[in-house]
Amino acid sequence: MDSEGLLNAAKRDTYPAPNGFWATGKDGQMDESPTEDSYPNEWDIKSTNCTVNWNLTHLDWFKTLEPNFKQFLLYRHCRYFPMIINNPQKCSEDVDLLIVVKSIITQHDRRDVIRKTWGREKVLNGKKIKTLFLLGTAMKEEERANYQKLLEFENQIYGDILQWDFLDSFFNLTLKEVHFLKWMTIYCHQVPYIFKGDDDVFVSPTNILDFLDGNKQPDLFVGDVLLKARPIRKKENKYYIPTSLYNKSLYPPYAGGGGFVMAGSLVRKLFKASETLDLYPIDDVFLGMCLEVIKVNPIMHEGFKTFGIVKHKNSKMNKEPCFFKSMLVVHKLLPAELLHMWELVHSNLTCSRKVNIL
Repeated sequence: MDSEGLLNAAKRDTYPAPNGFWATGKDGQMDESPTEDSYPNEWDIKSTNCTVNWNLTHLDWFKTLEPNFKQFLLYRHCRYFPMIINNPQKCSEDVDLLIVVKSIITQHDRRDVIRKTWGREKVLNGKKIKTLFLLGTAMKEEERANYQKLLEFENQIYGDILQWDFLDSFFNLTLKEVHFLKWMTIYCHQVPYIFKGDDDVFVSPTNILDFLDGNKQPDLFVGDVLLKARPIRKKENKYYIPTSLYNKSLYPPYAGGGGFVMAGSLVRKLFKASETLDLYPIDDVFLGMCLEVIKVNPIMHEGFKTFGIVKHKNSKMNKEPCFFKSMLVVHKLLPAELLHMWELVHSNLTCSRKVNIL
């Protein structure tokens, strides 16, 4: 397959194929990541230069890969990209819990509902909560200009957007992870606790703060932890990984990306660990690899349900507000469902018994 074919190859995720795996800046240049141990005091990547690593194309194992994995590997060395929207003042004052949400540019409705519910910036039981949304650029070229203007207006109103100049695709979720770790290291490393999750989850900040009140361990990392998870080898699966990319039989322990809580003291450690590893296509597994490097074991907690209350999707338990009332994180809800469940949980709800999970 020639270079143009690789760049236009259909991706395995649900997005349409982009013109390139990563967006490029106008001048086609990208600064390299700093190698010294010191941290920059501002985002120091000002331009994009993402060239193809053609050395891989001569390797036999590379030739056996599907087009999307070839594309990923050819550009895996392109690690950091310029910021389009920044809000460095977010942590200029004391913040007790920073809520960080992965989103994409087209899903304004999800961000809007989160701001009205669990992501609303406020002081809760004396603890100050702030919120940020992490975004790349629109996958469809024809959407970019209009959606970008809407996003900039949205940010003018709320001041809670971080956006970088790479395409918002499934494989690029790992880019979002390393960009966030670097951004936190520069602008926000003093925050004591961070909740990070998807934009289709139900979260209880009250329950999270109650849980944190009794857990002061410095390297806390807690969520719906998968132990001894196996790489998926079925090509039709969204999370398929070829053995040539990862040949071990098990992943390190990692938390489901729907939502987890970590101590702010981990941020710089994870950032430094991330720079010792090659990027991996699955972001929550990659974060588990970083935790393994710094020898931190993620903690399993029953209140994090990143597969729903129960895994049987049609079960009535998945829509029972008394269960939601006791949980920290539940995945997955569409905006209307989230708003409805939030109103039910915060109404005069009478439950027959309290589920003690904190």
